[in-house]
Amino acid sequence: MYEDLFYERLTTLRTQKGVSARDMSLSLGQSESYINKIENKKSLPSMTGFFYICEYLNVPPKDFFNDEVSFPTKFNDLINESKKLNDGQLEHLLAIIKDLKTT
Repeated sequence: MYEDLFYERLTTLRTQKGVSARDMSLSLGQSESYINKIENKKSLPSMTGFFYICEYLNVPPKDFFNDEVSFPTKFNDLINESKKLNDGQLEHLLAIIKDLKTT
């Protein structure tokens, strides 16, 4: 069950990043078929490998498995930037988000 989520999520996040499985594998310092083997359910990464994958994708490990967040990198960027806003700015941002949801 969790394994299937892992394979699907890896493929989705890699695709969102716009990188090929081969390029991602090589960027991680692995053989060119490393990510392809994982996505095709032939292997799983080690825990260290998983952390490197998350770092490469710019997705915290806790968000990797949260499939309710479709674009975790953008979501985390939004959260980090919103931490820099004052109360009034946060109110405006919240109003914009609510308005976007209704359109």
